[in-house]
Amino acid sequence: MRVDHVSFAAGSDGARATAAKLGEKIGVEPVDGGVHPRFGTRSMILPLAHERYIEVVEVLDHPSADKAPFGQAVRARSETGGGWMGWVVSVDDLLPVEEHLERESVPGARRLPDGREFRWRQIGVKGLIADPQLPFFVKWDDESDHPSDDASTEVTIESLQIAGDPDRVRSWLGLPADATSTVITFDFVAPNGTPGLMSVTLNTPQGPVTI
Repeated sequence: MRVDHVSFAAGSDGARATAAKLGEKIGVEPVDGGVHPRFGTRSMILPLAHERYIEVVEVLDHPSADKAPFGQAVRARSETGGGWMGWVVSVDDLLPVEEHLERESVPGARRLPDGREFRWRQIGVKGLIADPQLPFFVKWDDESDHPSDDASTEVTIESLQIAGDPDRVRSWLGLPADATSTVITFDFVAPNGTPGLMSVTLNTPQGPVTI
């Protein structure tokens, strides 16, 4: 189990403009992440080192966006102006997670403009909606590409600041948050309002940048 990516919901400017602004801050060129037909969303990707990435996502005017939990989560965050939506961990086996959460994972896929396709299964978005400090889980298909494959950068995630309770996250994951990475620091602060991912600090060639 490891930190896979962090998700940022676009505001009124949309995913492309939001990704361009974030990319300029950290010195990473955004790439088109494709459409999630099942979830009713579209994304831009900021590929990072260490096989991680930032996903900037926007909701589409499509019925699936209102039905899929992920589309609902994106819409809710975007309607408040956008910003960090959550963090995501990847696992090699989803069965223990499905047993722990007592529900089944759902498939996801995105086709890129160049013809490549990302394929995975995910679970836990309803937990994120109910308690935004919690990550959701993904398992990439064995034959799938990964959004970090386009990375040509030294930029890495240094730390995540989360408004919430580390014990609550431990119960959700089945292990401490810092067990999901040997290089990312987790800073839990008492929530002043809604819990969730507050900020992400990245290591860049120009020094640390906090978003």
